[in-house]
Amino acid sequence: MTSSNAERMPQWPEAEHVPAEELARRQGIRPVTSVDDLARPDLFESDDELDEFLTDLYTSRRAGAA
Repeated sequence: MTSSNAERMPQWPEAEHVPAEELARRQGIRPVTSVDDLARPDLFESDDELDEFLTDLYTSRRAGAA
């Protein structure tokens, strides 16, 4: 038995369209004014954890290019 994508799609209730700028305002999100706003010095617990992440990232990027 097969089914179409339409049969598997959830039925969402009607929702009002809210522009992205309004959603950001409601959530208190401010524009990035400096690269320092994006800094997360405590993101990785150690240099080894960062190295492991970067190795995995580079490997996954090269795999996609093959």
